[in-house]
Amino acid sequence: MQTPRAYWPAWAARLHNWKLEAFVAWLLEAGGPFTLLGSQALYFVSPFIGGKQTQILARMLEEDDEAHAFANYLREESFV
Repeated sequence: MQTPRAYWPAWAARLHNWKLEAFVAWLLEAGGPFTLLGSQALYFVSPFIGGKQTQILARMLEEDDEAHAFANYLREESFV
């Protein structure tokens, strides 16, 4: 099974295209219990909206260290 970090560049690029990378980074760092609720919601809807990546994102949201590391990645990534 792939790790969430393998998907980070694609997720970051998509968030950058939508101009949401700063907001999502803030949300991941400040989210607290909301990230856990978000992960549970993603597990619930993953069969309907696209399984594998959704489940990997949900797994990342469950782990505070991984979520904070992705937030740092979003802040440090340079999109030129």
